[in-house]
Amino acid sequence: MYKKHPKAVALRILVTTAAALTVLVLFSLVFYILIKGIPNLKPSLFEWKYTSKNASMMPAIINTITMVLMTLLIAVPFGIGSAIYLTEYAKRGNKVVPVIRMTTETLSGIPSIVYGLFGYMAFVRWLDWGYSLMAGIITLAIMILPLIMRTTEEALLAVPDSYREGSYGLGAGRLRTIFRVVLPSAMPGILSGVILGVGRIVGETAALIYTAGSVTGVPNSLMSGGRTLAVHMYALLSEGLYTDEAYATAVVLLVLVFIINRLSAYVANKIQNR
Repeated sequence: MYKKHPKAVALRILVTTAAALTVLVLFSLVFYILIKGIPNLKPSLFEWKYTSKNASMMPAIINTITMVLMTLLIAVPFGIGSAIYLTEYAKRGNKVVPVIRMTTETLSGIPSIVYGLFGYMAFVRWLDWGYSLMAGIITLAIMILPLIMRTTEEALLAVPDSYREGSYGLGAGRLRTIFRVVLPSAMPGILSGVILGVGRIVGETAALIYTAGSVTGVPNSLMSGGRTLAVHMYALLSEGLYTDEAYATAVVLLVLVFIINRLSAYVANKIQNR
């Protein structure tokens, strides 16, 4: 039927063109990174210790995985818990809820370098943690908390009220209904927010340069400094001596993000099927 309406045909062409351009840009970017980076992958890049000769990324890989796990361990419980309160416990018409939502949306749009400056003043200087993984972890947790909170809230709101009513009708309490009925139904949407948060953690540089620093080695503890893969790649390019190694690092970073996304999707499908 839409073919009989010129405006509908034009709109379909515009939408199809936009989608094709988006896919083209995405694949062009991926292929460019792979073509430039794969030939430069070599065993010396995966040695345990970084030196000026090997430009090893192994310490950065370990720091990146540590940063992702610890940040999610802090941000996910707070983000999901806040969303549960706003959707399940806050009374309808509560004037505080719109303020909280507006605040989280505002915080989601703040540039990461602002979070980095805040983390530098609050954790590096005021709490005297120095440049450390812990300062970077707390800063990133604050940065992705609004994202996880809003995506979780939207996922919970998308769960039909009939699910809750059926659970209450069978005698289940509110807490049991939330954890046995509502959260499993909303889990794919929640994990989508977590995946977006992981992508922001892995690709972050500005906030970490001001908080975690750019030490090349593997830290002895969370109170020691270290660099992630993104910071490592930035440092290599800024020096101008390790351009090939930087492209190889980009390939590893791309593969790491892909693996994390696939694992998250697998977990989401398993939970949804159950």
